[in-house]
Amino acid sequence: MSQEGTRHPVPGAGAAVLVTGAAGVIGSVVVPYLAGAGERVVAVDRSPFSSPKAELVLVGDIRDRGFVEESLRPFGRPVDAVVHLAAIAAPGQVPEDETLAQNIQGAYLVLDGAGRAGVRRAVAASSIAAYGYAWAGRDLSPPYVPVDEEQASVVIDSYGLSKTVTEQVGAFVTRRWGMPTTLLRFPFVGDGDRLSSRLAEVHRDVAGSRRELWAWLDTRDAARAVHAALTSELPGHHVFNIAAPDTTADVPTTDLLARFHPGTAVRRPLGAFDSLLDTSAARRLLGFETSHAWRRGAD
Repeated sequence: MSQEGTRHPVPGAGAAVLVTGAAGVIGSVVVPYLAGAGERVVAVDRSPFSSPKAELVLVGDIRDRGFVEESLRPFGRPVDAVVHLAAIAAPGQVPEDETLAQNIQGAYLVLDGAGRAGVRRAVAASSIAAYGYAWAGRDLSPPYVPVDEEQASVVIDSYGLSKTVTEQVGAFVTRRWGMPTTLLRFPFVGDGDRLSSRLAEVHRDVAGSRRELWAWLDTRDAARAVHAALTSELPGHHVFNIAAPDTTADVPTTDLLARFHPGTAVRRPLGAFDSLLDTSAARRLLGFETSHAWRRGAD
């Protein structure tokens, strides 16, 4: 899913990068990763936090226009790039209308503000919830697998809706200001104990992850994907699936489909534990592939 636009210079080593949601699951790994790549990271979150690798830490609410404008110019000039990760991370944390309002308003103020300020590139977190299956409240099945970025959304929950609109905000900003925007559709993201807990949960009850299609991503690979998008030369607006090439399940993928999504068409042969998400666009256009796996004997 893409929209062409003006080609902007690619932020390189030494560039100033604003990261919102810097204290979150993904943000807390993205900040040191970007700093290790030579970027000058400005880390933003709404509650006090520690981020030793960041050059500057700012605390404030991204729904505050004035705070966003100041964050975009922390050194007296606009940052070179923005990584927008701040959001209500899952349904049920706040009422549905607040999930929608907070996620959309935050995305608009940060991304539109970045375009208005002349920032060269923006990367933002979306979610596989944008397809509509993960938090639907009832079982929905994709029309075909692997699910690619061209598959239409059937979203009926406020969190998934907030992500589809966030993607539209990115496209709007590219049309309006010419700033390239890349939205990354993440599944469950974790490593260490967080990942171990998810795997144990799925292995106890494989049905529990049927709406999320058993998709996952190591947090370190999420940071690598952000960096790949940030330093790509892609003009315009793009949306990419970013996920591990396998599932969280210890049941073969074809068995999972037969049991939980029997009406779904299979467009290409699936290996034993292949993911049901198509990540070929990110591999082709960003040069991104995952490096971390959980199965014994995997790289």
